[in-house]
Amino acid sequence: MDATTRPATAVPAGLSSELLGYPPDARLLIVNCDDFGMYSAINAAVIEAIEEGIATSCSLMVPCPAAPPAMKLLGRRPQIPFGIHLTLVCEMRDVRWKPMTATERIPSLLDAGGELFPPTPAGRAALLGQARLDEIELEFRAQIGAVADAGLTPTHLDFHCLADGGRDDILDLAVALAAEYGLAVRVWLEPARRVMRQRGLPVTDNDFLDSFSLDIKGKPARYVQMLRDLPAGLNEWAVHPGLGNEEAQAVDDGWPVRRTDYEFLTSPQAREALQQEDITLIDYQTIQQIWTQTAAPR
Repeated sequence: MDATTRPATAVPAGLSSELLGYPPDARLLIVNCDDFGMYSAINAAVIEAIEEGIATSCSLMVPCPAAPPAMKLLGRRPQIPFGIHLTLVCEMRDVRWKPMTATERIPSLLDAGGELFPPTPAGRAALLGQARLDEIELEFRAQIGAVADAGLTPTHLDFHCLADGGRDDILDLAVALAAEYGLAVRVWLEPARRVMRQRGLPVTDNDFLDSFSLDIKGKPARYVQMLRDLPAGLNEWAVHPGLGNEEAQAVDDGWPVRRTDYEFLTSPQAREALQQEDITLIDYQTIQQIWTQTAAPR
């Protein structure tokens, strides 16, 4: 899922970046830190990647154990834009989380042992095959409500380990909830991306990057090359910074990905590449404004 080069002469009409008021040749980039709230070493790295690095926003996993301190961090930093990383799965063996809704109210979201499914291919297939939309709505509303109860105002909704929600009706639900709460939604797969743009809703114009798809070896150089090749339009990188400390190494097999993301995002090299390439960093606040003005009815 790498960014690809698109010459300025080939830029199509109707880019989402143009909906946001930028010229057709502008190169916009959202650098969003996913998994905020999963555990404390991620929380610390995400804050540093935004305050000291090139990241522009983050997405909060409300059911996770470190979500309450993450919300306190956001409460002390109202300038940080954040979304809600709608969470229906749990991949951690030793750091478990549970849904925000009482389990007896959402049995279709749980496996035979009464736990959230893992985001393995089999786990996702089992969840998406049995999950009832009304129970998903209960859980999504509970996650959004917990953020509101903390006195925080998110900018967008996106999905943890389920691209565009994993099912059309789940994405439709998220879009409806976004309209209700005045939020944007991360949409990055076709045909949904095309549908949203036809409705006047800005979504990424180009290939979406999930940083877990990148090789760790040579990652800084790869990131720099991707910035050099960044096409015109609205682009988004979902990055996953983490400190990679002893805590992380004890519980998270993905800690090397997170550590290398953190190192690049906070490096002078990253900032220099952005300046050299004249890339405009934005966050979901800009997108949220258009989504709110063009709210899709449920």
